[in-house]
Amino acid sequence: MYVQRVMRALYHFKQCALVGPSGTGKTHVVYLVAKIAGLPLWEINCSLQTSVYDLFGRFVGLGKENWVDGLIVSWCRYGGILYLDEANMMKQDVATRLNPLLDTRGHLVLAEKDNEIIPRHKYGYVIISMNPYSIEFAGTKPLNVAFRRRMSVWINFDYLSVGSKISTEEINLICERTKIQRDLAEKIVRAAAELRRRYKSGDLPYAPSVGDLINWATLIADGSPPLVSAEETIVGVSTDDVEVQNSIRAILRMFFGSSN
Repeated sequence: MYVQRVMRALYHFKQCALVGPSGTGKTHVVYLVAKIAGLPLWEINCSLQTSVYDLFGRFVGLGKENWVDGLIVSWCRYGGILYLDEANMMKQDVATRLNPLLDTRGHLVLAEKDNEIIPRHKYGYVIISMNPYSIEFAGTKPLNVAFRRRMSVWINFDYLSVGSKISTEEINLICERTKIQRDLAEKIVRAAAELRRRYKSGDLPYAPSVGDLINWATLIADGSPPLVSAEETIVGVSTDDVEVQNSIRAILRMFFGSSN
């Protein structure tokens, strides 16, 4: 469903935003869209201290003879999907430079190279993704208003299974990826759904992603008991807080009993 919505947004508007907590599959969907469309993917994690030079380019060596394009300039020239992950951690000067690319002007002014104007490629698409702005996600901040308004479509992501809502798609995925029995996969998903419910209500600082569940099921398929496997893939990943870890263990025992 998410893949279709993203592809529709890119077809009509060439750019869109994906918003949702960690582990809801935003990056996975972007990779699928690029693969299905047969487009190159230019990925930038905005939470890293990526320099303007890395993104836009610079001269190397002495003088102004050897110019090397940065990622964004390369995307402008050759097209594909520019994927800006953790967009609400982007540096303000980078967001400002991107604004002309994302509106009707459709070009980048390369100040580092005598103000050369680089037009956006005909098949140049933009996807940004981010966690919701909150205290929980350290480093996030409200997205620049001008930049935000240039995203034509906003798609909210959520976990497949939460609370009493259990996704057969998530169960099937775990079965296919790990080859464990279906009843065991369903128990894993139900336990995860309860952890996610507690996370969304503010009782836990962590909610397991689909990838976490696949890791858990992989160890079970390798012969490790469910609760022992969960210690390594769910409890240990969640937090260093012993009290919170014990709360997670108690929830897991609701579905798998107390035996290992």
